[in-house]
Amino acid sequence: MLLGIPDYGTFFVAALLIILLPGPNSMFVLSEAARRGIGRGWSAAAGVFVGDSVLMGLTFLGAASLLQGNPVVFSVVKYLGAAYLAWIGFRLVRAGIAAFGQQQPATAEETVAPPRRGGSFLTALVLSLLNPKAILFFVAFFVQFLRPDSARPLLDFLVLATTMQVLSMIYLGLLIVGGTALARGFSRHRRTSGGLTGLVGAVFVGFGVKLAAASL
Repeated sequence: MLLGIPDYGTFFVAALLIILLPGPNSMFVLSEAARRGIGRGWSAAAGVFVGDSVLMGLTFLGAASLLQGNPVVFSVVKYLGAAYLAWIGFRLVRAGIAAFGQQQPATAEETVAPPRRGGSFLTALVLSLLNPKAILFFVAFFVQFLRPDSARPLLDFLVLATTMQVLSMIYLGLLIVGGTALARGFSRHRRTSGGLTGLVGAVFVGFGVKLAAASL
C-alpha cells in the first residue's frame, strides 16, 4: 500500500492503458505536431495538461455530484463540447481538402504554419474542459483506489492525479516526436498530408457525435 492507496500498482497499469486509448486530446496534440511543428505540439500538450488538472481538481471538489444532480448543466456542457469537437473537425477537413487539391511540394513555411500565440494551447485547453464525461470518469476511476477512511484523502488523490498526469505527458511527448517525424515524411507529399489531415478531421467530427450522444 502506498499512503492510503490500497493497490497503487494496479492503478498504475490501469492508468497507463487508459491513457493509451485514442481520444480527442491525444489526436489533437499529434495533429498539431504533424501539421505545425514541435512547438505547437508542446503548446497543445500543455493545454491538455492544464485542462485535465482543472478537471481532476473539480473532481475532488465534488463537481461530479453537480453534473449528476443537474442534467441540464451536464447537457449544456456536453453539447458545447460536442460542437467544439465538430468545429475543430470541420476545420481540419477543410484544411485537408485544400492541401489535397495542391500538387506542388510543400515548403518549410507551408508545412509549419505561423503560430497564433497561444492558439494551440487555448484550443487544447477548451477541448479538455468541455468534456463533462471526463469528470465523471475521474471520480469513478479514482474512487476505486482510495480508502474512504484515509487520514489524508487529498494527499492520496494528488498521488493518483500526479501519476496520471506524468504518464499522460510522457505519452503526449512520444506523440509529438512521432508527429514531427510524420511532418518531415509528408512535407513533399502534399496530397498524402492533406488526406490524413482530412481523416483526422473526420475522426474529430465522430468524437463530437459520440459526445453529443453520451448520457449520464
